[in-house]
Amino acid sequence: MDKQKVADVLNELSILLELKGENPFKIRAYQNGARIIERLDGDLKKMVEDGSIGKLKGIGKGLAEVIEELVKTGSLLYFNELKEEFPETLFELLDVPGLGPKRVKTLYNNLGITSIGELEYACMENRLIDLPGFGKKMQENILKGVENLKSYREKSLYPESFATAMNILDRIKGHPDVLDADIAGSLRRHKEIIGDIDIVVAADKGEGIMDLFTELEDVLDIIGKGDTKSAVRLKNGMTADLRVVSPKEFPYAMNHFTGSKEHNTKMRHIAKKNGLKMNEYGVFNVETGELIPCESERDIYNIFNMDYIPPELREDMGEIEAAKKGNLPKLIATKDIKGVMHVHSVYSDGLNTIKELADHARELGYSYIGISDHSKSAYYANGLKEDDVKAQIEEIDRLNEEYTDFKILKGIESDILPDGSLDYDEDILSLFDFIIASVHSGFTMSRDDMTERILRAMDSPYVSILGHLTGRLLLSREGYDVDIEKIIEKAARENVAIEINANPYRLDLDWRWCKLAKDRGTKLVICPDAHDLENFDYIDLGVKIARKGWLSREDVLNCSDVWKLDRGGN
Repeated sequence: MDKQKVADVLNELSILLELKGENPFKIRAYQNGARIIERLDGDLKKMVEDGSIGKLKGIGKGLAEVIEELVKTGSLLYFNELKEEFPETLFELLDVPGLGPKRVKTLYNNLGITSIGELEYACMENRLIDLPGFGKKMQENILKGVENLKSYREKSLYPESFATAMNILDRIKGHPDVLDADIAGSLRRHKEIIGDIDIVVAADKGEGIMDLFTELEDVLDIIGKGDTKSAVRLKNGMTADLRVVSPKEFPYAMNHFTGSKEHNTKMRHIAKKNGLKMNEYGVFNVETGELIPCESERDIYNIFNMDYIPPELREDMGEIEAAKKGNLPKLIATKDIKGVMHVHSVYSDGLNTIKELADHARELGYSYIGISDHSKSAYYANGLKEDDVKAQIEEIDRLNEEYTDFKILKGIESDILPDGSLDYDEDILSLFDFIIASVHSGFTMSRDDMTERILRAMDSPYVSILGHLTGRLLLSREGYDVDIEKIIEKAARENVAIEINANPYRLDLDWRWCKLAKDRGTKLVICPDAHDLENFDYIDLGVKIARKGWLSREDVLNCSDVWKLDRGGN
């Protein structure tokens, strides 16, 4: 092992010791040792062999033995054992500006944060504001630092990708040669994680459009450039592809570049069986080569006697068969949502008062709001003790007297404890209009134990909604292992709704399970998991995910009047 690698190990050792809370003098010894080795002029291997390494100022006997083990074996048992005590992703946090080992230790010990994604989510939920050594300004700075780090990732969450794509699209549409343009790809299908941005343009000539695209100020470098296709890497780390087709090819190109690989393959197979050829340039008669004219994507599906398939459904999950039979659902729309559930206030980790939240919901046109702060086990989120619950309920009752066209529902987001019980006794649980039951701890339980834990929670007559069912954080943390099908089936029997948590870091329940829930008769609720007023905008994203999961307004509980929401519709 060379000098630099030895120094790196010594530095990492000092960080691990600081995370562990070891003696500051011991920590400093490793830090000093790393600096000495980095600046060493002599041959480190030779100094280890002749023993002179231990005679250097600042290198004691113990440190000399550590260096000797590293140089001779290329490894260090003590270092390896220390590393095993902490999650590998914990070191990622040190890349965030403003986070040194002490602050990382505080985040790990107090909030259980082990990765960049968990840190970002904690900031979004204001968990760092009251944390010793942090505060609101520090939280804002950390969030900015996380955003900068994320800019170099290959994949992005939907909202970030959508905003970037719309910004590019708006500027592309301003070019005089552009006759039509739109977003295609996974973004148009409303996938929760986006690999790249696809834009399709209708124009008679593409050279000037490509010049505009590749010279945008957001472009970091050009991957490829031509008259009909160009690709760029953006400064935020995303890649974007632009294709220019003729106006008559535009519907076919939009269809081709929107559908998933599986959807397109099946459509081409159907075309072939009908003596047709289908690609991004058109649908052609194989024998004559004649183009079948289509003015829209709807016309394309009509060729095959299918109903129009909305972009978000084009995943080969039965949409083609349903379109043939005329059985596609009438998908939910944002305007169908009547009220906002799963909202946190200043009582726990939200930024706004209950009145501020209620007034904002009324201004947005909703007729009710469901306050659901964290329960007492969520100490890291200032979870409500029993006296806090009673005080909040009294405040909600007073506020409800002020409204004639709006209602505030009294709820709680109760932790599901490891044994499946809820976080309060029945005398407290009975005070709420609804209860969201969520798992916030013990993510490493076995599949059977986690499944049983959640199933047991639904035995409580007080549970109305299951919150963020798998606990996942997109691009950061996989969901815990759980039998979702079993949970969906019991939720249907017990009349418990399942949340589509519309926070872009969660989007949980995953859209892939929504169709099964619909088929089993399980109701869903689209919730923003709001911690401030801006989070109400997440509802629209939740609706997009619900549409992708084949849901109609009848499948979503908060498309109903407020009385149907009390106790999950019981």
